[in-house]
Amino acid sequence: IGAITVALTLLLGAWAEARVVRWVVEERLPFASGMEWGTAGPYERLKGTAYMEVDPKDPLNALIVNLDKAPRNARGMVEFSAPFLILKPVDMTRGNRKIWYGINNRGNCIELGNRAFPPPMATCNPMTAADVGANNVLLKAGYAIVDAGWHGDVPAGTNRLSPKFPVAMQPDGSPIVGPARVEFSFQQTASFSLPLVIDFDPDEAADTNTAHSTLTVRDHADAPRVAIPSDRWAFGECPTGQGSLVPSTTDLCVFDGIGPQRIYELIYPAKNPKVMGLAYAVTRDVGSFLRYEAQDEAGNPNPLAVSPGIRRAYSSGTSSTGMYQREFLYLGFNEDESHRKVFDGVTIYSAATHRLFVNVQFVHPTFFSGQDQHHDFTSNSVAPFTFAVTTDPISGIMDGLLKRPATDPFVFQIDEENVFWQWKASLNVVDGRGQQVALPDNVRLYFQNGFGHIAAAGLLSPPTTTVPDGRAGICQNPRQGGGLNASTAVTPRALAIAMDEWADRGIEPPKSNYPGIQGKTLVSLNEYRAAFPAIPGLKPPSVMNDLTVLQFGPRFDSKGGVQTELPPALGARYTVLVPKPDEDGVGL
Repeated sequence: IGAITVALTLLLGAWAEARVVRWVVEERLPFASGMEWGTAGPYERLKGTAYMEVDPKDPLNALIVNLDKAPRNARGMVEFSAPFLILKPVDMTRGNRKIWYGINNRGNCIELGNRAFPPPMATCNPMTAADVGANNVLLKAGYAIVDAGWHGDVPAGTNRLSPKFPVAMQPDGSPIVGPARVEFSFQQTASFSLPLVIDFDPDEAADTNTAHSTLTVRDHADAPRVAIPSDRWAFGECPTGQGSLVPSTTDLCVFDGIGPQRIYELIYPAKNPKVMGLAYAVTRDVGSFLRYEAQDEAGNPNPLAVSPGIRRAYSSGTSSTGMYQREFLYLGFNEDESHRKVFDGVTIYSAATHRLFVNVQFVHPTFFSGQDQHHDFTSNSVAPFTFAVTTDPISGIMDGLLKRPATDPFVFQIDEENVFWQWKASLNVVDGRGQQVALPDNVRLYFQNGFGHIAAAGLLSPPTTTVPDGRAGICQNPRQGGGLNASTAVTPRALAIAMDEWADRGIEPPKSNYPGIQGKTLVSLNEYRAAFPAIPGLKPPSVMNDLTVLQFGPRFDSKGGVQTELPPALGARYTVLVPKPDEDGVGL
């Protein structure tokens, strides 16, 4: 009996720590027709589902918003799942025994392709060398490539990685109801009806009585909000106007039309929030399982297990997924439930000082603050901004993204010039009153002067079109065509090698190369305009995305939470700086 008790205790202990309960490979196919990749040989593609569970009482999980209100299984655990994509050497002993976890952007698998030149079109179903780039440095080096769905409102059935997260509810099983906010920014053509969220799963309206919601319209972010009377709109679809209205809880109908080039904002009571903060647990637990475990609880093998074990694991993310990584580190998810480091190195591309704020009730992490789009939305720059622990002089918050030496990774962050204007990148190195801030030894910041954001003039800006009042879209200057943006491939491709050399062999990477006030390469907007050279037909920017302390109510803080004040009250203003232009108008 004693032996049985001991065995059962060990088994229950393993259940309590094992977060990937079942690892199910549903498809295994040869990749690129058996093409040899460096010394790693041929690769294969695996797709399937990771079934996971977390203990809501574990301090590493307890900060996940509404996790305590999610359904639990017989063991008291909260269950969820995520689809995965793996490209791995057929013979893992021929690979380099390292993982590159490329975190998908809104369910789109872009990270692997960004390590080839030219970068191919992104796909979550790569089958040929052209799908990933025949000169891809990661495959040639023998990495196992991993991705798994984390973005909780990506619709199922799309060619994207879409996880399944539980819906939180009240203790008596009734729905949780709370305020939600959506913005419809700068539609290119007039319409009468739109989904509450385009291309993503919306939060369903709990009450379709429009008197209990607020719909406003304005011409730009700083313009006064003008209320649309509650009898001039409805929840529902109406493709041709009020007479075609079909009520629903997931669509908006404006009887007098939704005009182009304007900002519409809807604040309404929503219900049934998903536990979106489990997004971070997906990356943590999939990464940890593949790095450390031989098999799942059911005996299904870890397909990356190799003797004598995986040597290193790295992750990378771009744009909103770079914001995701900044928050992943800040919330402590690089430490698994056995207190092991998940990733040795993290590459953050184009995130500036924004964090994604997935860990929020009724959140859509695809929307983030820009100068004139979702300006004061949740996904924004919120203290702490810096990797080192510092005191923010505006909010008074003393904190930092990296504060766990045992599990903090090496970090590369690469920011192009555009995000100094849109996402307050200066606050990585200068505080809100313009004083220089030091970087930790395990962080490097790199600046891509003159680059836009992934070939766009403004973040998610529409094509430049002339509208009736003469404005050219939302951009002061049109972007320079579409085409290839080398910034998304050349620099990350080279730094993939530098990261591995740093983490695995102790070879110091290039020193940080980032604007600052000590070198007089960060300036105010007025100083920028005064220094900008005379270029025929080109005016220097006259506005930028500013920042104030955003107050979403007492149940929301720097880690996320529940927003009760929408739109937020605006507090003290930060000093935000931009790179000083050289004689060609390019940031120094």
